[in-house]
Amino acid sequence: MRPTLTWQRTGEPASRTTDLTAVAEAVAAGRVLVLSGAGISTESGIPDYRGEAGSLRKHTPMTYGEFVGDAAARQRYWARSHVGWQTIARARPNDGHRAVAQLQAAGRLTSVITQNVDGLHQAAGATEVVELHGSLDRVICLGCRERSPRADLHRRLAAANPAFAGAADRVNPDGDVELAEHVVRDFRLVDCVSCGSGVLKPDVVFFGENVPPARVAECYRLVEEADSLLVLGSSLTVMSGLRFVRYAAQNGKPVLIVNRGETRGDQYATVRVDLPLGRALTDLARRFG
Repeated sequence: MRPTLTWQRTGEPASRTTDLTAVAEAVAAGRVLVLSGAGISTESGIPDYRGEAGSLRKHTPMTYGEFVGDAAARQRYWARSHVGWQTIARARPNDGHRAVAQLQAAGRLTSVITQNVDGLHQAAGATEVVELHGSLDRVICLGCRERSPRADLHRRLAAANPAFAGAADRVNPDGDVELAEHVVRDFRLVDCVSCGSGVLKPDVVFFGENVPPARVAECYRLVEEADSLLVLGSSLTVMSGLRFVRYAAQNGKPVLIVNRGETRGDQYATVRVDLPLGRALTDLARRFG
C-alpha cells in the first residue's frame, strides 16, 4: 500500500531548506512527475540561463522572429551553433541525470518533462521523457517539415566550410557561442536535402516561439496522472514550465522544488530544497537502493 501525502499549502512560499526528508516522502509514495531545467545539466558542463553565472547576463539568445526573418541572423546562428554543437554533443550525463533514471527504473517516478534540449536524461537511461523545448540533436526544415539528425547537418556544414576555424571558450544552453562578425561573415549555409530549398532550423523552441499544442496537452495529462510534481534545477521564469507548476497546485498536488536559489514558482511549492542537484538526487537514489 502506497503512503498517502497529506501536506497542505498555506498560500505562502515554503521556507528554503537543505533537508530532503519531505522530498524523500513524496518519492516513497511514488507517482512523482519530474519537471527539470538547465540546473540539472550544469554539472555536465552546460551552463544555465539564469543562475549566478547564467548566460543571459552576457548573452541574448536568438529569437524565432530573427531566425525566420533575417538571412544574416541565420548565418550568424548556424556559424556560432556549428562551434557550440561540438560541446553539446560531447556532454555526458551527470550524477543528477543518472539518479533520475535510477529512481524512475525503481518505479518511484512516472515521467520526465524537461525544458532542456541536450538529451542527457535519455542518455542516462530515463524513459517517458517529454522534451518540452525540443532537442538540439535534430534539425527541421521550415519548408517541407522533414526532420533529420543534427550530426548529418554538422558534417554537411563542415564540408561546405572547410576553412572555418571558429572557436569559443563559452557555450550557451542552446548551443550558441559568441563569435566575432568577421569570423561568421563567410560561413556558408546548406539547404534541406529532402526538398532542396527549405530553411533548416534546430528542432528546438526558440525564444518567442510557442511550444506545439499537442506537446503542451501531453504535459498537462502527465500532471493530472501524477500524485506530485518534483521540479529539478529550474528557475521557472518562463511560462512554458511554470504553467505546469500552477496546474499541479491548482489540482491539489504537492509541488516540491529542488533548485539553487529562488524560483518564480516558490509560492506554489510545498517544499523548497536548496542543494546542488547531483548531490541531492544521488542522496535520494541511495535512500531507495
